[in-house]
Amino acid sequence: MAPDVIYEGEETADEINQLKCPSCGSSNIIFDGFRGEHVCRNCGNVIETVIDQGPEWRAFTPEQKARRTRVGAPLTPLRPDGGLSTMIDWRNVDSEGRQLDLQSRLQVSRLRKVNKMFNVGGFNEKNLRAAINEIERISTCIGLPRSVREEAAILYRKATRHRLIKGRSVESMVAACIYAACKLNNLPRTLDEISDISKASRKDISRSYRLLINHGILSKVPPSRAVDFVPRIVSDLKLSMKVQHISMEVLNYAYSLGITSGKMPEGLAAASIYLTSLLLGEKRTQREVATVASVTEVTIRNRFKELLMALDFEVLI
Repeated sequence: MAPDVIYEGEETADEINQLKCPSCGSSNIIFDGFRGEHVCRNCGNVIETVIDQGPEWRAFTPEQKARRTRVGAPLTPLRPDGGLSTMIDWRNVDSEGRQLDLQSRLQVSRLRKVNKMFNVGGFNEKNLRAAINEIERISTCIGLPRSVREEAAILYRKATRHRLIKGRSVESMVAACIYAACKLNNLPRTLDEISDISKASRKDISRSYRLLINHGILSKVPPSRAVDFVPRIVSDLKLSMKVQHISMEVLNYAYSLGITSGKMPEGLAAASIYLTSLLLGEKRTQREVATVASVTEVTIRNRFKELLMALDFEVLI
């Protein structure tokens, strides 16, 4: 008989004591952790067998665990069916990577067509499929992470349930959802950046965005802050991290003075980066900064003068 071992997550001693042997009525029950069985000490009767819910393999590193798990892909809103459908790969190879013969390739081709027909649903699913493809295209162009893409897909699904898509273009609603998802994840992008890549105009995107807010889909959208634009602009201009930190400090000080109220956050971020680059000797022209920040040079000059007056010092340009 194996020793009495109770593993973490298994029955405690009090739970075992509540069991009774159906043959002799004894409460003297032990748990055999090696075999996963409850056994009566008096008559040796095996009362019940505990099923191990864990895997039958062991892994000593995260890489081994990821390689040995045999589960499907996780659910994701970036697929119309949530990731539950089956896909037949386009490559004509077997499980060992060997090429299929002609007869097998023809059979797989027919199966692939039938599977594609079954996976395509009605109009709503076709609409959702087109919207998700557009989300992936825009997100790839402006370099958005997967979390923002999933947030945009969830917002579009909510808009579909509220029947906001009817009579409006898919492109404008998709762009509005991406714009809102960027705000929710503190990775703001300007409307001009998104409209330049999207097939919808800036006016249509802003109208769809206001529609999301008016119907309660976006109840709490934090306003864009100037400091949220700084890392991206600094990265695109290939400036140092010191420029980024000091630019954020300048913006936080300007915010404490109350001079940022009513100003475009991207304009303030561009002006603070331009100011800091001059101070640290990593000069960039106003045109370069304006192009990356999607603002005009006039905006940068105006915000630059306001920051100089607030900070009360001079910069030699």
